[in-house]
Amino acid sequence: MQPLFLGLAGLALSDDERALFRAANPAGYILFKRNIDTPDQVRTLTADLRELAGRDVPILIDQEGGRVARLRPPHWPEFPTGERFGQLYDIAPITAIEACRLNALALAALLRDLGINVDCLPLLDVRDPGAHDIIGDRSFGAEPMLVSALGRAVLDGFQRGGICGVVKHIPGHGRALADSHLELPVVHASREDLERDFEPFRRLADAPMAMTAHITYTALDAQRCATLSPTVIDLIRHDIGFGGLLMSDDLGMHALGNPQSGGHPPGSNALADFGARALACLDAGCDIALHCSGDFAEMRAITEAAPAMNDAAAARLAAAMAWMGEGDATPAAEWAAARDMLLALG
Repeated sequence: MQPLFLGLAGLALSDDERALFRAANPAGYILFKRNIDTPDQVRTLTADLRELAGRDVPILIDQEGGRVARLRPPHWPEFPTGERFGQLYDIAPITAIEACRLNALALAALLRDLGINVDCLPLLDVRDPGAHDIIGDRSFGAEPMLVSALGRAVLDGFQRGGICGVVKHIPGHGRALADSHLELPVVHASREDLERDFEPFRRLADAPMAMTAHITYTALDAQRCATLSPTVIDLIRHDIGFGGLLMSDDLGMHALGNPQSGGHPPGSNALADFGARALACLDAGCDIALHCSGDFAEMRAITEAAPAMNDAAAARLAAAMAWMGEGDATPAAEWAAARDMLLALG
């Protein structure tokens, strides 16, 4: 097995993708809007991925709610933003926590019905005034305790609902003044100030999976962004205390194409090569390199460069998959209706 989560190009596996995935045996897959049409089509696709892998392979999706949602009407309902639960928390914390848990149960029921077993949620980034809006209303709010409490509710709902959660973007994306999809954000906050960003991740350090931030924190490692920094990965493991499966954010994001992201000799263009990007994040200490675009040439370069998954990473993957409960037979619509009754109180 290779330590990779890979995307795919369309609504069904191509013959070339089948051959590549069969040879590489990636640890899992991630779906995007381009892979989604109807419920039956998604079920067929996820079943094909499992049959190809010969195991209960992780199949990821970004289904947060609001503007980050791969499943949309008319086949699937809209879900609230993280901010909506934070607004209720300011009025009635216990009600907000329960509404957030019910929302996670609704998400879990919807995803399990489609054969998707990992949602890249909860987002634990603490919102910062003046930061880029790439986080914005996706965040629960600006207070670490609020973010921690609502993030825990998401994980509790997911576990009961039978899917795996991914805390992101560790060690914190809330201060970024740029969108890492487009450029490398550089955060100049002091180590002391960064504690505010770390707090939710520290409180939820028992989460089954986490996703790194493609951000350079000058107080931690001025030469490398977090995804490519052994120093930051060591902090995630030993200071924040996260012991679960650690994946990179998408290797295709432009932040990693910036020479200042680190991980290669000065003047080198090595990170323009996707195989080198994958190796750089794995060498820094990530368990999994995530590649989302489904671009076949990029995936081939990554699979040719990637090593076999090491024993520690394989054990963390197994533990994350075992973390999930068996699921609940309650339909997603029932959980969503109960959630909406509570949100209406705010």
